[in-house]
Amino acid sequence: MTTTVKTKNAGRRRRLLSRLSGALAMSLALAATSTAAECERPARLRISFVPQGELQDDGAAMKPLFEDLEHALRMPVEIITPASYGAVTEGLLAGAVDIARLGPATYVSVRKSDPHITPFATLVRMNDGFSEANASSYYSILIVRQHGPVSSIAGLKGKRLALADPESTSGALIPIHVFSRQLGTSLDKYFQRIGYSGNHEQSVAAVLNKEVDAAFVASSNLGALIAAGKVKRSDIRVLWKSAPIPFDPFVYRGQLCEDIKKKIRNVFFNKKSANMQSTLNAIHAQEFVAADDKNYNIIRNLP
Repeated sequence: MTTTVKTKNAGRRRRLLSRLSGALAMSLALAATSTAAECERPARLRISFVPQGELQDDGAAMKPLFEDLEHALRMPVEIITPASYGAVTEGLLAGAVDIARLGPATYVSVRKSDPHITPFATLVRMNDGFSEANASSYYSILIVRQHGPVSSIAGLKGKRLALADPESTSGALIPIHVFSRQLGTSLDKYFQRIGYSGNHEQSVAAVLNKEVDAAFVASSNLGALIAAGKVKRSDIRVLWKSAPIPFDPFVYRGQLCEDIKKKIRNVFFNKKSANMQSTLNAIHAQEFVAADDKNYNIIRNLP
């Protein structure tokens, strides 16, 4: 009799464990389905850039790459033209932009607001004429007119200065936090007048047109202007150069479905694509490489 009872109890336990295992498996499956359902599949991929120069040039230079994205994702790609650096970050945070090219400081700021925004690619640029070698970094440089009255930093005291945008890394934050510390005083105490041009190209133009006496710009942007024949290297004098700054990250929203993000990465890292080579030539770059969040700690650690 005892043996029979034990056998029945063991059978009940096995059946109970079997039902529990089945319920657990179903719960996990439902959770996975729920998580997958929560990711986003936009009807079109919306891309934006922090302003570098002429806004229409940003989209035109990368148009061949966008054609590859359209083909891989089977959805249209829409370029969102921003009014400022802040407009790009607002678009990302609001879900109105899916992919963006950000400045390093802009990325650090938006990542703080939404840790799901992920850097996935950055550039190895061609030598811009102001760097020691090709690398995925650039510099903040202080420029004046080569044939102007100023030939030293001391000669800029009481003069007019152009910055790019309040959120520009090389065109504002490095000058404010790093250059001023080396100067021993704040920029507003050293210069008579400081204004924001809106982007690096306009800062360079302001110097050459004698609207300001000096400007802080990105070495990569100035190098691109020189390569495009818009500016002569002989017209520019560099008075100061920062330490290397990690180059602009391309980011996507974390809410995009994983298969979409994988296809985006595959397009950016496809070195065999003719469209990729056309894009790299247009933006004066060698290749796209993977971006890493920790590389931007140098910006996070600014005082």
